[in-house]
Amino acid sequence: MAIILGIESSCDDTSAAIIKDGVIGSNVVANQTVHEQYGGVVPELASRAHQQNIIPVVDQAIKRANITKEDISAIAFTRGPGLLGSLLVGTSFAKGFSTALNIPLIDINHLQAHVLAHFIKEDASDESHPAFPFLCLLVSGGNSQIIRVDDFNKMEIVGQTIDDAAGEAFDKCAKVMGLPYPGGPVVDKLATLGDSEKFRFNKPRIDGYDYSFSGLKTSFLYFLRDELKNDADFIEKNKEDLCASLQKTIIDILMDKLRKAAIDYDIREVAVAGGVSANSGLRQSFVDHAKQYGWNIHIPKFEYTTDNAAMVAIAGYYKYLAKDFCDKSVTPYARATI
Repeated sequence: MAIILGIESSCDDTSAAIIKDGVIGSNVVANQTVHEQYGGVVPELASRAHQQNIIPVVDQAIKRANITKEDISAIAFTRGPGLLGSLLVGTSFAKGFSTALNIPLIDINHLQAHVLAHFIKEDASDESHPAFPFLCLLVSGGNSQIIRVDDFNKMEIVGQTIDDAAGEAFDKCAKVMGLPYPGGPVVDKLATLGDSEKFRFNKPRIDGYDYSFSGLKTSFLYFLRDELKNDADFIEKNKEDLCASLQKTIIDILMDKLRKAAIDYDIREVAVAGGVSANSGLRQSFVDHAKQYGWNIHIPKFEYTTDNAAMVAIAGYYKYLAKDFCDKSVTPYARATI
């Protein structure tokens, strides 16, 4: 049996997980609430919190999986992309622990891990994963990409944002409205109470499968500025409708390009991953597209949408089977693609 310990520390969540032959054994996440008062993640505070959380989180992951540290076959860790200070904590711990246990070390690309989260099994009989090849819409606070996946370790970005990510658009527009951080989930909740057709916002015209969200953020800001001149309570009076209209616009932008890619590549296996995949409107849009276009869709469980070590461990499991290990001299990287 291959037992993989996964460690995730790319941003502000410290997480450790155990995967046993592809089956989830545990997935422990320690969140950092300190950033809420700043309206965004403060890198220095994040790295300090990781130092406090890493040992207890790994300890709990091992105990909940009902194994001992001597049972672990290899350690997989997020090498990047992410916040360098945060990544250093996870990387350093993984190196030290693998040295102490004398077991292989596996470096994981954070973006690939999000895609492979679809292959985490709840039990040995779980076969609900996508079939190759499939398209994956990866949407988060830092990334918006359409990825063609031909194998566990063979992926190609066919489209990506040329400026801001969808998650960033959600958060920044929420901040303009005075909503708490993180803004994405708040917008989603309020959107369920509003009219998505009440307001219309401009959509970018970008060739191919690439995205752009900076123009939407700017137009949203200017729209509110102009309306507030006439009515100082405009946002409060229209909060639900604003959120619903904003959410619909972002989802339309995302799905228009994904739909085009699915048609052009003649692929009907379509998945979504990343933090924004928890958005209820996006999930419903996937269901609607499945009915209309005959897609076989794959939507991750909520616990595998945001940053978590289970996705790192499953990515590590398939690299372990391929004997794709890394040297202990590797260093983390802040920026990277698939």
